[in-house]
Amino acid sequence: MSLLGSAAPFRKILAHFPQEFSLAFAYGSAVFQQAGASARETEKNMLDFVFVVDDSVMWHMMNLSKNRDHYSFLKYLGPKLISNIQNYGAGIYYNTLVPCNGRVIKYGVISTDVLLEDLLHWKTLYVAGRLQKPVKILTQSENVKLQAALTSNLKSAITAAFLMLPESFSEEDLYLQIAGLSYCGDFRMIIGEDKSKVMNIVKPNLLHFQKLYNNILQDCPQVVYKHQQGKLEIDKSPEGQFAQLMALPRTLQQQITSLMDPPGKNRDVEEILFQVAHDPDCGLVVHQGISGIVRSSSLIQSAKTMLTAGMKKSLTYSMKKMYKMSKGWLRKT
Repeated sequence: MSLLGSAAPFRKILAHFPQEFSLAFAYGSAVFQQAGASARETEKNMLDFVFVVDDSVMWHMMNLSKNRDHYSFLKYLGPKLISNIQNYGAGIYYNTLVPCNGRVIKYGVISTDVLLEDLLHWKTLYVAGRLQKPVKILTQSENVKLQAALTSNLKSAITAAFLMLPESFSEEDLYLQIAGLSYCGDFRMIIGEDKSKVMNIVKPNLLHFQKLYNNILQDCPQVVYKHQQGKLEIDKSPEGQFAQLMALPRTLQQQITSLMDPPGKNRDVEEILFQVAHDPDCGLVVHQGISGIVRSSSLIQSAKTMLTAGMKKSLTYSMKKMYKMSKGWLRKT
């Protein structure tokens, strides 16, 4: 079983925080088993959470009164400034290496409106990218817009993956492509992350990916599932690719446009996407567009960590990442 235990321990941790969540979820290697990690190692891993809140200033104000020691020196500057810093980069504010309920946790706070923008348009592909992989949802409000945006993000992930895959591929190939979307262009994949990270996420958790995407795939007219061969087939004609390109999130379409439109031409998006659909390197162009989004947001978000975590925690966190990366190297040798 790849999902580690019930939600009860996570909800006990959640009880330590102000409860005004529109969505709260746990994710990462302490929640979902990763390849090459023992159960004991997994239990020692830091627990990762994201808290989605309607009013960031109010939430930080309440959290400062409950959990002031979770914050770096920024606690002295108050909830409004903390919320302003949160809005830079990927729009999420992390407190990391926090002892809570017998575990070490990291939690990110993002506003509902910023998350909606990311889910629908892939403005940063930061939290939207996290939600393209299995997560443990702990609480969710009855926000119809948010529920629709969560589904829209999954559909967009499938569409982008189709454009980067060959005509015929396995279900595992699809999930490897999807899981890798939010790592395209992330400088942390060059230094600080295990290079086998995507494979380690997907291999032990195929059932969780299937649960997440199965209904969308069944309703998708562009894909044919050849069960006997265990293969999926998609339409790679220019017409099929153009329809997929037109369905991509707005920010990715803009990135592709800026890559393909020479200065001074100013052609419209539809014309450029039509050209890309006929390009043999269509998948590569989509990959470059995604990389452009991720590169920018991951750089700014990492720079923010020095402020939000403080120097000592930032160094400790970085050393832990480097240790995990070196273990990945050792497994390969």
